[in-house]
Amino acid sequence: MFEVRTLGGKVVLQIVITLMVIPFVFPLVAMIQGSLAGTGWNNYAVVLGISQLPLFFLNSAIIAASVIAIVYVCTMLAAFGFSKLHIRGKEFYFWLLLAALTLPEVVLITPLFVTTTAIGIYNTYWAVIIPLAALQIPFTVLLARNFMDGVPDALIEAARIDGASTWKAFRYIVLPLTSPIAAALVVLTLIGTWNDYLMPLVFLQSSSLQTITQVPDFFISEFSNDQTKILAAAVITAIPEVVAYLLLQRLFERGLSAGALK
Repeated sequence: MFEVRTLGGKVVLQIVITLMVIPFVFPLVAMIQGSLAGTGWNNYAVVLGISQLPLFFLNSAIIAASVIAIVYVCTMLAAFGFSKLHIRGKEFYFWLLLAALTLPEVVLITPLFVTTTAIGIYNTYWAVIIPLAALQIPFTVLLARNFMDGVPDALIEAARIDGASTWKAFRYIVLPLTSPIAAALVVLTLIGTWNDYLMPLVFLQSSSLQTITQVPDFFISEFSNDQTKILAAAVITAIPEVVAYLLLQRLFERGLSAGALK
């Protein structure tokens, strides 16, 4: 592991890190300051006073939990197959999967709309859950495969010698060793799902199915645009993501750094 030992090196590293962090911290500070402008904490009271807010949080939680579960299961199985199993043409399929990373969400709206309408899941949770999970999986498989490449093949071979099947080796040996990348997948998937605005807007027409990202729309109309309430809603919306990151911070950083390097 890289380590700076000299005082001068530590000072330079601290300055560099500070300069790198400032561009990311400044918008957050501006958002919080803006949310307290005007009537101050009353902006948050108004947002929290929206009667549908608990329902929107519940809808976002259901969608996020479902997407995380689907992404986790599909990602870990696919990563294990690509990394440890002898599958004919697996590299071709892997790069084909990575090609999906080049597809932006917006270009898929029309075919997804036609598909969800044809199979009868339009205006249901599944119309958002399935596309969001599919959009997350290529990147998460890339991270998870690189992480699994670091799991020694000797462990799996030893399990097979002891009579364990491939499934048992995956369940009892590989999965316990992949908790860091699992934490990274959970946090990244939660952020991508929780913050998504376009999919719920297009595929969830019922007000009872709307997500937390629709809350700012309550303060935007033809004749008004209350930015202080919008910023307060943005701060409240970000709280679950911040809490999730803080709880999984150590595992997230380990998994992300290990998954990004082969």
